[in-house]
Amino acid sequence: MIIETGVVKEMEYTNMNTRIIGLFSGFPDHHFNDAIAKVLRENLQKRESIVFISADPENYAQNDDERDGMHEMFAERGLAFSEKHVIDRRTEAEDAIRLVREADCIWLMGGESKWQIELIRDLGLDSELHKSNAMILGVSAGSMNLGHYVAYVWDNPEFYEAIGLTNITIKSHFEEGEWFIPTLLEMSKTHPIVAMEDMSAVFLKGDDILKIGNMLLVDKGEIKPIDDEEILRSLS
Repeated sequence: MIIETGVVKEMEYTNMNTRIIGLFSGFPDHHFNDAIAKVLRENLQKRESIVFISADPENYAQNDDERDGMHEMFAERGLAFSEKHVIDRRTEAEDAIRLVREADCIWLMGGESKWQIELIRDLGLDSELHKSNAMILGVSAGSMNLGHYVAYVWDNPEFYEAIGLTNITIKSHFEEGEWFIPTLLEMSKTHPIVAMEDMSAVFLKGDDILKIGNMLLVDKGEIKPIDDEEILRSLS
């Protein structure tokens, strides 16, 4: 199943207990678009607790502000949660594990991807995320860390291993002419990368894949359009 901007084809869910993974690039206007909101509304019927995992773990004031701001994105779509929490360096490992286990939705925040994966491993959350039946969403650095590999394009470009809830490797905030494109092209000779524009999303539920918005496949040193969900399925 595929969702393109402005076009929604319904998905049949054969196993309603299958966890949903959502990969987002970014929301520069701090709002969900209609297509993304529709998927969330249909699959977040239980909303007691949402947990945000920081990618800037020592910036406590910013983390609290972003927790509230991102929760408001849900609330304005009628999807408010009874409780909202953020996990950062203030959070003890025991509390972090409890919050993840109790969550109906877990959101890996944007920021510095290596700081986030270090926090997750230090708190022992890797296995908890794999066992969780919550909806697990990531934006920017968070969506990159949900993959098995992260294409780290900044200083000393490399692939590093992350959580591995999907085999799709994401590069967020893609735009034509971006400085990191030559690096992506070179790295793609080792591993394919899905370059996502902001306001785009990939949802995975079992064998079903939903695509929203614009994204490209960077593979073997070339950039190609992703115009068929089978391309994403082959990567996942």
